[in-house]
Amino acid sequence: MKSRSIKVDYLARVEGEGGISIKIQDKAVTDVKFDIFEPPRFFEAFLRGRYFTEAPDITARICGICPVAYQMSSIHAMENACGVTVSGQLRALRRLIYCGEWIESHALHVFMLHAPDFLGYEDVLQMARDHGDVVKKALKLKKIGNELVALVGGREIHPINVKVGGFYRVPTKSEFNALVDRLKWARDAALEAVQLTATFPFPDFERDYEFVSLRHDSEYPFNEGRLVSNKGLNIPIAEYENYFAEEHVSHSNALHSVLRARGAYHVGPLARFNLNFDRLTPTAQEAAKSVGLVPPITNPFKSIIVRSVETVYACEEALRIIQDYEMPEAPSVDVQPKPSIGYGCTEAPRGFLYHRYRMNEKGLITDAKIVPPTSQNQKTMEQDLREFVPPRLNLTQEKLTWQCEQAIRNYDPCISCATHFIRLEIE
Repeated sequence: MKSRSIKVDYLARVEGEGGISIKIQDKAVTDVKFDIFEPPRFFEAFLRGRYFTEAPDITARICGICPVAYQMSSIHAMENACGVTVSGQLRALRRLIYCGEWIESHALHVFMLHAPDFLGYEDVLQMARDHGDVVKKALKLKKIGNELVALVGGREIHPINVKVGGFYRVPTKSEFNALVDRLKWARDAALEAVQLTATFPFPDFERDYEFVSLRHDSEYPFNEGRLVSNKGLNIPIAEYENYFAEEHVSHSNALHSVLRARGAYHVGPLARFNLNFDRLTPTAQEAAKSVGLVPPITNPFKSIIVRSVETVYACEEALRIIQDYEMPEAPSVDVQPKPSIGYGCTEAPRGFLYHRYRMNEKGLITDAKIVPPTSQNQKTMEQDLREFVPPRLNLTQEKLTWQCEQAIRNYDPCISCATHFIRLEIE
C-alpha cells in the first residue's frame, strides 16, 4: 500500500498539548494513539495536607473555562464526608452559577472552536469576515454567561465566593433583576444557534456508545443525581470506583478511564441529552425536535447542536431560578470536619467530573482522586478515529486530516484546561 503521512504541528481550538498517531496497513487502521504529552500537574498531590475548606479554591485552578465544575464537585464531596446537605436557595444558587458556566463554555466551543470546522475556516477570525453578526452574538452570549458566574461567584475566572456549606456572600434580588433581560436575549440567541448548527454538514458516522451521565429525579443534571448509562448502569456516586477504573497507557500523561469489564464509554452533552431528554424544559425539547434532534443521537459530530440546546436550557433555568429567588437568611451552613471519606460528582460542560477525598480528624485531606471528563473520553476518542478513518482513505490528505481533527474537537477536549497543540500523524 502506498504510504501516507499526515502531520499537524499546530492545532488551535483545542485546549492543551497532545498528539494523535494513526497507523494504517492494507487499508485497515492497526493502531491509534491519543498521545497527551502535557506535563502532569499533580493537583491530587497538592491537596494532601491541606484543610478541607481549601479544596474548592485549589481545584478551581485546574481549569479557567469550567472552574465551577471543579469547585462544585469538591464541595459536594466535602459536604458528603461531613454529613451535610445544602438545600433551598443556597442549592438553587449553585445551579445558577452552573448555568453561567454552561452558557459561557458552550458559546465558546460552539462558535469559536467548532463552527469553523463545519464552515470551512481555519479559525473564528477568518469566519468573522463572512459571518460577523454570528460571531458578535456569540461573544455577547459568552459574556452574559461570564456575568452570571461573576455575580454569583465573585469573579468570572476562578470564582472566589463559593465555599463548603454555601457562599461567602449571596446576591440581592435587585442584583439579579439587572440580568433578566440579558438572559432572555441569550435564550433567543441560543435558540438561533440550534437552528444554525442544525444546517451544518455532518459526516455520516454513527457509533454504538455506552453513554454515561448523572440523572436526577426531576432536573436536567448539574450538581446531583445517580450515575446511569444507556446499557444498564445505575449507581450512587459513592460506588463510582467499583464500576470504573483508570489505566495508565505509555503514550499518554493522562490516565484512560474505562468501565470495568466493558471498556470505553462516552461522557458529555450527547450522554446527558440521550439520558435526560425528558428533563429538558419544553422550549429546549421543542427546539431540538424542530431540527430533528431526538434521542438517541449517536453521531458525535452532532454534539454541536446538542450544546446549543443545552445553552437554551441553561438560560431558561437561570431565568427560573432568578424569578423564584429569595435572599436566604444566611449565606452558608456550618460544616464541621470529621474522619471520613466523601464523594462528589457534577456535570462539567464536557461531561461528569468525579472527586473523592479522605480527611482526618483535624479536617486535613489525606488522599484525593479527581477524574475529569476528557480523561474519561480519551479511549472513546481513539476508538472514534479507528472506525472513522478506513471508509475515508480515498479523501485527499488535507481533507482527511481536517476531518480527523474535527472528530477530536467534537469532544471539546480540555487536555490541560489551557490551549494549544494537537499533532496528528498518519503512517
